[in-house]
Parts: sequence; C-alpha cells; structure tokens
Amino acid sequence: MKTTLLIMAAGLGSRYGGNKQIDRIGPNGEILMEYSIHDAVEAGFDKVVFVIKRAMADTFREMVGDKIAKKVEVHYAFQEYDNLPGGFVPPADRTKPYGTVHAVLAAKEFIQEPFAVINADDYYGRDAFTAMADCLHEMQGKENAASMVAYYLRNTVSENGTVTRGVCEKDADGNLKKVVETYKIKPMPDGTIRDLNASEEGVILDPDALVSMNFWGFHPSFFPAAEKKLLAFLQSDAGDPMKREYVLPTLVDEMMHEQGLKVKVLSTNAVWFGITYREDKEYVMNELKKLHDAGVYPPAL
Repeated sequence: MKTTLLIMAAGLGSRYGGNKQIDRIGPNGEILMEYSIHDAVEAGFDKVVFVIKRAMADTFREMVGDKIAKKVEVHYAFQEYDNLPGGFVPPADRTKPYGTVHAVLAAKEFIQEPFAVINADDYYGRDAFTAMADCLHEMQGKENAASMVAYYLRNTVSENGTVTRGVCEKDADGNLKKVVETYKIKPMPDGTIRDLNASEEGVILDPDALVSMNFWGFHPSFFPAAEKKLLAFLQSDAGDPMKREYVLPTLVDEMMHEQGLKVKVLSTNAVWFGITYREDKEYVMNELKKLHDAGVYPPAL
C-alpha cells in the first residue's frame, strides 16, 4: 500500500524575514525539508507531494524535487486563489494564503491513499516518521480515522519571539480529545511559558502540555469533508477578511466533535525543532551538525 508525504511549503515566512523553506542550513547546504524527506523515505513513504506557489516551482525542482524524484514519486500542487472551493473569490487586495486547510486541499488530486502532512520548515525526527508510517498502514479502510504526532510544549517554543501552537488534550484511550490553536506563546524570564494572547500578563501554560506541530495523518476521505468546511469558513463573516485563515488544528477539532473523527495521538521520542525567527537559525544549524556528527544522517543527504 502506498503512503504519501504532503509537505506544506507555500508559506510566506514573514516573521523569519525571508523564504526559510529553501534556506540552506545543514552542514553541507541541506535545506530543512530534506531531512524530513530522508526520514520519510527511510520509514517507507513512497510518494511526496509539495504544496507550493506556482512561482516557486522551478526553484523547488532544482533544489530538491529532481533529486528526490530518483527515490520516490514526486508531484507539485499549487496553493493559489484559483483553487478555492465553490469558486470563492477573495478580497481584491488580499495577499495572504487561506491557511493549512487550503494547503492540504490543494493536493487532493494527487492523493488517493493514507497520507501524512508536515510543514516544510520544521524538523520532526526519524522516530516520528516511523510511527506515522506504521499508523497510516493501519488506517487503510478506516475512513473516519486520523492521527497526529504530539510534542511537548517546552520543546517547541522560541526565545526569540512568540509562536502559535495547537495545544492538545488526549483521552484515556490515547485519542485526541481537544486541540486549541493558541497564539502568542512565549517562554518568560521567570521560567514559565505563557499565552500572551489571553491577557496582558499572560496565562501560564503547562510546559508538558502536548502540542500539534502540524504532523498529521489522514485517510483520503478527509478531502471532501475538509472542502465543505473550508467553503463554509470562506462564506462566513468570521474574522478580518484580509487576514483570516482556516487551520488544521481548528478543522480537526471541529471534525472530532461534529463528525466523530477519531485521532490517534502517536507517542514518540522524536525531538522537534524549527525556524520561526531568523535568530533561531544558528541553534538549528548546530543541532543538525550534531546529528550528522553522530551518524544519524550521512555526510550529505
């Protein structure tokens, strides 16, 4: 049975100040998504779908697509305004994409099998891909099923600014109970981690809380359900029409409560790191070098 890795790489990287998806940060000039692709192939994934902007297609093929096409099947999907459901037309001056749900739906024509979703600018760890691959094989024929890899909040914050995380709760059976997209999370000088969006002084969050880093596993039946929900969101008047987004944690939470979607929370020893701000880059470069030096990765991917 095939399993697909969908890589969301159409983001603007505004807080980073550049296109971090294609910034060379590995010790031999690797870009961050090459590590995810390497780990996914090692775990048995046999197809990769990049969700990008059309203007980036040639760059992606040159930097990574043509190289990995020798190992796995590769496709390119485009997250653009002309593929919004229901023929929805955004405001004339809007330049911001409509979020991660729109990104996933952009790839629907290329995927007919269980698939995983990741961000292009995060490092998830080899164990995470192994756990997800095993789960996707078990998902065959289970239409109302999904999965996610969870990480501890304390390992996913940045000293250089606020981050957004999907804060999760799971039930006694290990299934996701609730996921809340939480904005402006920041480690504070007093050692606490706070949600600064909730109040001026911030609400203290549990550092061992599980959070989503957009590493999801879905059955292909996810697509029609997600398309209906995205269209309803677009047609609603919720939020600033120039900035609002529909994101995967929000959609998954709604599908759990409205449609009974069962989301298995995968336990793993994998360590996450990523680049939200330019100041995060040095830390990530050092961590990647340690992994190469330890033999986790070959001298060059």
